[in-house]
Amino acid sequence: MDRQIVAELAPTGVLRAAINMGNFLLVTGKTASGDPSGVAPDMAAEIAKRLGVSVRYVPYERPSTLADAAGTNTWDIGLIGAEPQRAAKIAFSDAYCEIEATYLVHSDSPLKSVADVDRAGVRIAVRRGAAYCLWLERNIKHATVMSFEAADAPLNQFIAEKLDALAALNPGLLDDIKKVPGGKILPGRFMTVQQAIGTGKPNTAGAKFLQEFVTDAKKSGLVARLIEKHHVAGLSVAS
Repeated sequence: MDRQIVAELAPTGVLRAAINMGNFLLVTGKTASGDPSGVAPDMAAEIAKRLGVSVRYVPYERPSTLADAAGTNTWDIGLIGAEPQRAAKIAFSDAYCEIEATYLVHSDSPLKSVADVDRAGVRIAVRRGAAYCLWLERNIKHATVMSFEAADAPLNQFIAEKLDALAALNPGLLDDIKKVPGGKILPGRFMTVQQAIGTGKPNTAGAKFLQEFVTDAKKSGLVARLIEKHHVAGLSVAS
């Protein structure tokens, strides 16, 4: 292994892998020792193996706090949705997997398709800092995006205030709909969250290695095997 790559990605001799604990598809549990388990931790462990170092997980409850910590010497790689706002400080690989995001609406909603949602007067509830929230803030032109801090706040406010749409990952909405009598998940998607692996912008050799790793992980079937291993529905290998 090239010494420059190891020096950039594991400067302390250990690969510090930042994990978004809020993504229930990529982190599906914890090990007996308390470490996160799932597709994302396994991807990080495989990177550490190829570098010839051990891995230490650095957990974050939200993707936004993980991204904000870029450049603070608290993590070496971050497994997170690739978004333009985050790319200012993080060099991302191509996506290794993707997750569809769409809307949940009430039973009497006039909204019938994803395209119907971006109209004046429509209020969209969403988790602040999520990749799909960042996308909505960039792309919604007429509706009002209402972002909430706590994990359960978007659903709670969607119900309590009868907001027009709840934006979230499609697999999560399959659980949320159980709390919304007669609720409907709109067909299609407004975007796909592209889950990638990033490192600090100065790590050019490390970023090239991560890109090559992701390309190989998809081509070799590693990503598909990890999705199957952890029995994750709603997660697809990125094209």
